[in-house]
Formats: sequence, structure tokens, C-alpha cells
Amino acid sequence: MNPLKKLAGQTIIYGIPSVLLRVLSYLLTPLYTRVLDTAEYGTYVYLYSIVAFMIVVLTYGMETAFFRFYSKSDDPPKVYNTVFLSILGTSTAFVLITIFFSSSIATLVGVQGKSDYIVYFGLILGLDAVSSIPFALLRATGKAARFAALRMVNILVNISFNLLFLIVFPWLFKSGILNGGIADYLHSDDLIQYIFISNLIASAVTLLLLLPSLSINFQKFSFSLWLKLFKYAFPLLIAGLAGIINETFDRVLLKHLLPTDLADSLVGIYGACYKISILITLFIQAFRYAAEPFFFSQANNSDSKRVYSLILTYFVLALSLIFLVTMLFLDLIIVFIGEDFRVGRPVIPILMIANVFLGVFYNLSIWYKLTNQTIYGAYLSIIGAAVTLLLNLWMIPDYGYMGSAWATLVCYFVMMVISYRWGQKHYPVNYNLRKIFTFFGLALVLFFISKLFDSLSFNARLVASFGLFMFYLVVVAFIEQKNLKLLFLKVGKT
Repeated sequence: MNPLKKLAGQTIIYGIPSVLLRVLSYLLTPLYTRVLDTAEYGTYVYLYSIVAFMIVVLTYGMETAFFRFYSKSDDPPKVYNTVFLSILGTSTAFVLITIFFSSSIATLVGVQGKSDYIVYFGLILGLDAVSSIPFALLRATGKAARFAALRMVNILVNISFNLLFLIVFPWLFKSGILNGGIADYLHSDDLIQYIFISNLIASAVTLLLLLPSLSINFQKFSFSLWLKLFKYAFPLLIAGLAGIINETFDRVLLKHLLPTDLADSLVGIYGACYKISILITLFIQAFRYAAEPFFFSQANNSDSKRVYSLILTYFVLALSLIFLVTMLFLDLIIVFIGEDFRVGRPVIPILMIANVFLGVFYNLSIWYKLTNQTIYGAYLSIIGAAVTLLLNLWMIPDYGYMGSAWATLVCYFVMMVISYRWGQKHYPVNYNLRKIFTFFGLALVLFFISKLFDSLSFNARLVASFGLFMFYLVVVAFIEQKNLKLLFLKVGKT
């Protein structure tokens, strides 16, 4: 169990800033959904969907390639410098392009007259892409504390400036305390720009704090090594692009396929409810930060496949618990978004289940990375992207964002199943499917049972939900009684 203990510890350490980032972002949602109307919030959601797509382009699979080559290299600094300088060069070119052609790009993406938006997110993307490799180095060298500290700084700066621009300054203007000079610039009805500015400041501060650990050595750049890295990374780029289509492109399609007078508002409602549905990805993201270098480090151990099997089993258990808690106590959780946005509530369980499938897919995807068959990652993501595009194009005109939610669920289910089948052929792992189906299946059953209590009072529903959750814990404890006894005996001896 030592490898599992190590992975759990690293997941917690790496996950703290990642989870807090999402939690604090989630806590900003009540602010955004109250200072922005549904249409303005829809514009914000739409633009950040494009940002998510572009960050994949700018890192082009090099982060995973770095982990793969760094862990087995005789000259790790050469790997680091080759990857970092590659990302630095392409990011610089991208930033210059967005600055010089900002007006044309704004028109192209559908935000005519907002060229400043393009400049802001061009700079944000460039800074974040450059920062990604030093952050990867911290993970690869086990400097989890510094990684967590820098991520926390990024979070706190971003949140602080959001609050400053959206709450403090408006209050100062309204009360007459701040006027003239800089106030003329800061006092604007265009609140979306302040979200971009806050993000930009946070990204710049983070990169500045990373400067002492960049360790740039231009002589260590190797073009021959870069070709090997890119050959490994290119299928991951294709997979990443297809993957981001699966994750965010539904919001882009909603904007362009729905009636113009409704599109932004419906994108805003869907995006706000998506904030709740992706609570489950807090754990997934924390896990991924720790798991990727961990899986590579375990690859040569004789019992690595047994470890991978155990990890997936308890990973699904954790996802099932998060899903069940969110669904049973959704009446409490949903108040964090503005009242106008809560009409989208029916999409939340669909998207939660979809994200469980996505988490399992991420866990299974280690097989093609360990066997250097990353082309299969591209195939899987392309299949998922095709499902996403076809189902969204078919369902959005008739079903709106409900169609997008169901398309997301089907997409991730298909990717998960195909990855499992291919993985068992190329890198067979004896996963405990009986436990996996039991853990998640029981969570689904209890969720559907909870729907029978919808007609009860709020307090009665809470009591019933708590009872269902306790029942789930009792069943899990019964299934895992042998492992729990071993754990308690070990704790007693210490």
C-alpha cells in the first residue's frame, strides 16, 4: 500500500492549490452571476471556452513529453531546456500575433469591437504556457510544497483583484471617494474586462515568482531531442485539441446554433450550472497532477499493474462519493449561483455522471502513455470530438443546452469504453470491475431514490438525503471491511 499512500499524499499536496483555485473560482460564481446578467455571463463563458482551447495549442503536448523523457534521461537539464525554450519561442510568437491582429481576431471569434479582450487573453495564454514547464519541473523533482505555494499565490492574486475591480472600486465610485484621474479608467460598465485583467495580473505575478527557478541554458537546447519530444507530443496535441472540443466546444456551438437573441443568455445559464457539475473535476484535476509523474515512476516495478488496478478502484469510489454528496445536497449547493441561472438545474446530474466517465478515462489513459503509443490518445479524443460535434449539431437546435449535456455524457462514455477495450489488448490490467460497478452503481441508485423525496419539505429532504448518504457509507465499509481492519491494525501499531 506504500505506493498508494505516496500517491494519496501527492494528490493532496498538488490538489490543495488546484482544488482551491476551482473552489474560489466557484465562490466567485455568485459574484459573477449577480453583477453580470445572463447574456454578459454567457460572453464570459464563451471567451474562456476559447482560452481553454488555445492553451492546449500553446503547450502542444510538451508537458507530458517532458515527464516521459525527463524521468528516463541521462541529461535531465537538456530535456528541460529543450522543452522550455520551445514553449517560450512559440508563446512569444503567439502573443505578438494576438497584439498585432487583435481587431481581426475579435471579429473572427464574434466579439467585434473588443480587441482589448484579445490582447488580454493573448498575454494570459502566453504567460501561462511559459509557466507550465517550470511548474512541470517542480512536479517531476518532487518539489510539491513550492508548487503548491506558487499556485496559491496565483489564486489569491486573481481573487483579490476580482474583488477589487468588481466590488471595492464600484463602491468607492458610488460613494464618491474615488473620482477623477485613474477613476475615469477604472470606472467602466464593461465588467468582463476586469475579469481578464485580474487573470492577467495573477499570471504575470506567478511567472515573476518562477524566474529564480527557470534555470535557462540556451546551450542545452537540442534540436534532435526536440524532434523526438515533438514526435511523442504531437499525437497528444491532437488528443488535447479533440479533448478540449469535448470539454468546452459545446458552449461555442450553443452560441452559434441558438437564436441570436437567446444564445448568450442560454450559454450563461449552462455555464453557471456547469460550474456546479464540475465540482467532481476538483478531485480529478488534483489526481492528475500527482498521477502522471507517479504512474511513470511506477512503470518498472514488478507489481505496477496491481497498483494501477487498486488506484482505479478507489478513484471510482472517491468520484462516487463526490457525485452522491453533490446530488443529495444540491438544494444547498445551487444557491451559490444567481436565481436567474438556476433554471438550468436539470443538466447538473447529467454533467456530473459525464465527468465520472471522464475521470475514469483519464485513469485508463495511462496505458498508451506507458507503451509510447500516444497516437491512440489522439484516436480516442478524435472519436470523442466526432461524437460531441455530431450530437451537439443534431440536438442543440431542438433541445438547447440539455442536448449539449447529453452529448457530453455519451461522448465520455464512448471514450471510456473504447479506451478500456484497447488498453486491455495492448497493456492488460486486471481491474476490479465488480467493485467499480458496485461503488458507482449504488451511488446512482441512491440518487434516483432521492428523487422520490422531491415533493417533501426542504428539511425533510435534507434528513432523507443524509440517511441515504450514511447508508452508502455503511455498504462501502462492509465491502471494504478487510482493508479497513488492516488499516486500523497498522494505525494501532504506530
